[in-house]
Amino acid sequence: MKLNQKLYQLLNEQIKHELESAYIYYSMVSYFVAEGLDGMAQWMTAQAQEELLHASKFFNFIGERGDKVELQNLEISKTFWKSPLEAFQDALAHEEFITGKINDLMKVAIEVNDYPAKVLLDWFVSEQVEEEDNVGKVVQTLSRIGDSGQGLIMLDRELGTRVFTPPPAEEENA
Repeated sequence: MKLNQKLYQLLNEQIKHELESAYIYYSMVSYFVAEGLDGMAQWMTAQAQEELLHASKFFNFIGERGDKVELQNLEISKTFWKSPLEAFQDALAHEEFITGKINDLMKVAIEVNDYPAKVLLDWFVSEQVEEEDNVGKVVQTLSRIGDSGQGLIMLDRELGTRVFTPPPAEEENA
C-alpha cells in the first residue's frame, strides 16, 4: 500500500534530517581530531554511523511501501565550535530537533491510520529518548569538568571506547 502523500513527504524530509545529522556529526569529528580529542572524535564517528543507519531505515521503509525516495539537498550551518562543551550542546539541541521531527511523523502516522509507519516510528521514539540521554550525560559531565584539562582527558578516553555496532536485524538487511 502506497504512503499517504503528507506522510510520504515527511518521511523523505526525515531522510534528509538523518543524513544531515551524520554530516553534522562528521563535522564534529573533524573538529575533535583537530583539537587532539580522538576519543570524542571516535564517539562522534559512532554517532554519525548510527544516523546513517537511521536514514537507511526510512529509505528502505519508503521503498517497501512501493514509493520512490526523493533525496533532498543537505545543509550544514556550523563547522567550528569554541569548546567540546559547545559541540555537545549543539549535538543535544540537534537531537531534540530530531525528536520533534519524529514526533511530528508519529502524529501524522496516527492521523492517517498508517500502522506500519507507526511501528517503525515507535522504534524511533524510543531511540530518541536514548539519543538525548546519551548526549545529555556528556553535556552534564563536560559542564562539571569546566576547565579541568585532566577531566577532559579522562572523559576523552572514556568516550573513545564507544563503537558503532548495528543491531543484528540491520546487518541482515545491509
